[in-house]
Amino acid sequence: MTEEAATATSQISVMLHPTDLTSASELAFAHALRLAASGRTKLYLLHADPSAEDTDWSAYPAVRRTLVSWGMLDEGSLPSMVFDQLGVQVAKVRIPERDAVRAIVNFLEGHPSDVIVLATHGRDGLPRWLHGSVAEPIARAAESATLFIRQGARGFVMPDNGAIQLRRVLMPVDRQPAPTYALRAAWDIVRMLGAQGTTLQLLHVGSDFDPSSVEVDPGTWSNVEHSSCGGEVVDQILAAADERSVDLIAMATAGNQGFLDALRGSTTERVVRLAPCPVLAVPTTFQTRVRWGSAS
Repeated sequence: MTEEAATATSQISVMLHPTDLTSASELAFAHALRLAASGRTKLYLLHADPSAEDTDWSAYPAVRRTLVSWGMLDEGSLPSMVFDQLGVQVAKVRIPERDAVRAIVNFLEGHPSDVIVLATHGRDGLPRWLHGSVAEPIARAAESATLFIRQGARGFVMPDNGAIQLRRVLMPVDRQPAPTYALRAAWDIVRMLGAQGTTLQLLHVGSDFDPSSVEVDPGTWSNVEHSSCGGEVVDQILAAADERSVDLIAMATAGNQGFLDALRGSTTERVVRLAPCPVLAVPTTFQTRVRWGSAS
């Protein structure tokens, strides 16, 4: 890729944040809303609840109140100002479905989203309402990148004021899956948020691959570091994230079932369970939703 063709045209225009309407989802909501406000995207807030006949919209995260507390809207702003001033379209959706995974997948079939922002709960695994298997085809889900926010992890969005702290991104790399689209998706998020001086650390665990051979698009990251080590893959990824105070781990996933791959015993899932920071999982099929072209 030439330097003239290195600039990305963001295709992150629709985001989905499934929420169980508990405090455990608050940090994930802050990340979803801050990304939407920075990228002027559409944001779906999705809740699966088979028992509620009447939706209590007040139970959903307070979009305007949060934006006011961040200084992005004035006190007393009308609901229309969220779009008029910030360009953010927020849609709150309740689906009468017991299985939240099924609800997410079915929703994505009709409402393709570029990024899913998903809370995970604690070191013992993903939240109860995300467990279970899904039988129907999930082609739409496979095209989405997923940002996992573990409860108790340090986020790169400060929920009290919306400030961004995204100084270092860690990306494990190997021959397969190819990291190309994970690199681009991670950079798109960094650029959307306007983070300055972000360092990318490419890490390979093993001895059969040189991380410096990974092609990084010119004009993107402020600094690129390369490191290799031996040992167990997940342990080394987590150790590197801790030692360097990483703000985001970005991982390429080879599976064909999108965010569900990270719920089924994969390396990504094990990293998500224990990561000290958010994890961005990007399937190789994400290429269909990212357009890279010449700078305008």
